[in-house]
Order: sequence, then C-alpha cells, then structure tokens
Amino acid sequence: MKTDETIRFLESEKAGKLMTALYGEEAAGENIVRYQNLINDFRKHFPEEDVLLFTSPGRTEISGNHTDHNHGKVLAGSINLDCVGVAAKNNSTVVNIVSVTYNQSFTIDLTDLSPSDKKAGTIDLVKGLLKGFLEKGYQIGGFNAYITSNVISAAGVSSSASFEMLLCSILNTFFNDSRMDTVAYAHIGRFAENVYWDKASGLLDQMACAVGGLITIDFKNPSQPVVEQIDFDFASQNHSLIIVNTGKGHADLSADYSSVPAEMKKVAEFFGKEVCADISEEDVIGRLNEVREFAGDRSVLRALHFFEENKRVDAEVAALKEGRFDEFLSNITASGNSSWKWLQNCFTNTSFQEQGITVALALTELFIARKKQGACRIHGGGFAGVIMAVLPNEIAEEYISYMEKTMGEGNAYRMSIRPYGSICFNTVAEQY
Repeated sequence: MKTDETIRFLESEKAGKLMTALYGEEAAGENIVRYQNLINDFRKHFPEEDVLLFTSPGRTEISGNHTDHNHGKVLAGSINLDCVGVAAKNNSTVVNIVSVTYNQSFTIDLTDLSPSDKKAGTIDLVKGLLKGFLEKGYQIGGFNAYITSNVISAAGVSSSASFEMLLCSILNTFFNDSRMDTVAYAHIGRFAENVYWDKASGLLDQMACAVGGLITIDFKNPSQPVVEQIDFDFASQNHSLIIVNTGKGHADLSADYSSVPAEMKKVAEFFGKEVCADISEEDVIGRLNEVREFAGDRSVLRALHFFEENKRVDAEVAALKEGRFDEFLSNITASGNSSWKWLQNCFTNTSFQEQGITVALALTELFIARKKQGACRIHGGGFAGVIMAVLPNEIAEEYISYMEKTMGEGNAYRMSIRPYGSICFNTVAEQY
C-alpha cells in the first residue's frame, strides 16, 4: 500500500476498530495520529512507497515468576504499550533501521551477521534475529524500517522482546509468506539474546509479546510450549493493573539473574535431571538434607518456589475461568510473597541497603491493608525495577499519587491487556 493510501487507511472504520481494540476507545485517536506521523517521518528517510504497518506489545507477568527457564508454567499478558514500525522491502542485501525512541540509525549487511566482540546493543540483537531466521530455515531479505516505542525501558515490561517480535513479524510478512507461528518468533528471539547478547533468557517475554491477550504457557516441552488464551481483562472486574517503576539499581545484577535458573537446576542435578520440571516437590522434600548439602539452602528454597508457583498458575487460571476473582487476587499475593521470601529476588545481597522493590512493596501492602482491597507482587526479573498492583478502579488514581510521592512522578502506569500480540496492522485491520 502506498504511503498516502496508508495514511488515509488509518482513518477508515476498519483501522479505527483495530485501534480501539489495541489501545482502548480513549487512546485510539491519538494512536492514529502517532501512526500517521511515523509514516510521514519514514518517507523523509526512505524512497520506498509501498509500506506496511506493524505493532508489537510489551508484556506483563501475572504469575510464574522465574519458572520458564526451568520449563515451568506462567500466566502473562500483552499490554497496551507497544513498539510500532513502518517498513518496506528494499530489494537489497541490507537492513536499514531508524529507531526514533532511542535516537538510533544503523545499517546491517546481510552478508555479515557475525556479532561484535562486546555482544551488546541493538545492532547485535538485530543481527542475532536475522541469523536466527537462517538457523531455523527461514528466509531473510533487505528492508527499511522506521520504529517508535512507548514500552517503558528497563521497567520489566520487555521493551527488548517487544522490539524483537516486531522485527520477526516484519521478516515473516515480507519474506516468509506469513507462515511462521508465534512459537517460532519466540525461539528466534531467545536465540538472539542467548547467542548474540550472552543473556540466559527463557521464552516467557517473547511468547507473551508475540501471542497477545492474557495467556497461560506451560514450558514443559520448550520446543513446543502449550499456550492457552484466557478470555479475561481486568476492566471486566472494574480493576486496574498498575506497574510501578522503583528505579534501576546501581549494582550489576547479571550474577543475580543468572543465579536463579542455575540454583534451581543445581537441585535438579542432584536427581540426575536438567531442570526442576523433571523432578517433583516430593522428591526434594524426601531427601531434603542431602539436597541441601549438595545444592545449598537458597537453591532448595528457589526450587520449592518453582513447584508452588506452578500450582498457583493453575489455580489462578481456574479461578479466572470460573469467575472467582477474589481467589485469583489471593494467589497473586501468595505468588508475590513466595518471590520475596523463597525465590529471594526483591533485592541484591551485594547492595542490601538499596531496596527500591521491597520499599515499594511495603508501601503498597500498607495501602492495600488500609483499603482492604487489591493485591501486589514483584514484577519481572526482580532485584531492582518494577512491582505490580491490581486494584479497584475507584482507588487506582489515589494509589498512583500515593506511590509517586516516593517513587517519583510518572513512575506509576495504569495498563490494560490488549487482545493482539505482534501483528501486521494492515492484515488484521482488513479482517474487521
């Protein structure tokens, strides 16, 4: 579709309906303008006239904290913050990307996809995605893309996975006849992070961004995770999902993040297995003293968190399906307490006087106790960063004001679950 046609298409009834589904009725209009501005900026940089629009959301993790890497279960959802791109094939062997949000502009030669010595940054990540397509037997080609994002960076809502899944959607649409599924997207995103960033990530972030809606995922067989969409949005219960950014920690958290999967796997190793999904809670408790001696006490606690968290995910899914919302909230509280006490990812021992997460949780628990409503938990990887609260709409703004007094203005965000993951906007809009 030509750029002028695409700008007009965004004002059509079909496009308007999809905008409302993605962003809500109140924000649909401003996002139409956002997309139109992006197209106008694209054609200032690139000569191609035939363009397509793409969008990929950030994600929220409801439960299943640090379980995916040991092939456990999660409950997650795509959110109404997203990465949006205008893209066109350029019939060459180069990829040109302009990232408005991060003020980046770079070119990648498809004949040289080797990572840099640093293995860091956006260029390495994109090279990893392109290489991942080839490794999995898919096609790649040259394209130009102009991209913007309002997915909060370093806030536990997966700005990097959102960007990865956007590029997967572009490559799938342009060069693979849209035949790839979201599981393929996720594996390629993980490949890029594992090999080109040396980051030991699982599949949760990519799957939640790619699939869309509220989903539960069982990673028991990680090559073919079982994904189920849950027909639920917090608005249906007159509640809001609120993310509070407590600030980035000053310590290097790489060792903390890596220790979580490693220590769980150390417990599994005692039984001759690779991951905790291949052993049982009864196995561990039955030989507890031997396992403690072999793996260490924190490793045991983290493994016990894994087993109990899997049960909680199942309980939360059942509660949502059966309309037991209060029980669902109780399990979120239990999940958060387990992360705090058993998983122990609310602060780093290397900088124990810096506890933004635990301070924010303490303040939120005081607020919830006073109001006698709601639930909260750590959100995402932990050690620093973000917490999540689920609160009735009538007290949501009061809570945001309350938290921003400590965490800073603009650090609390009301979010909603959007029904679509990473998509070609044009293709989905035509279905309305």
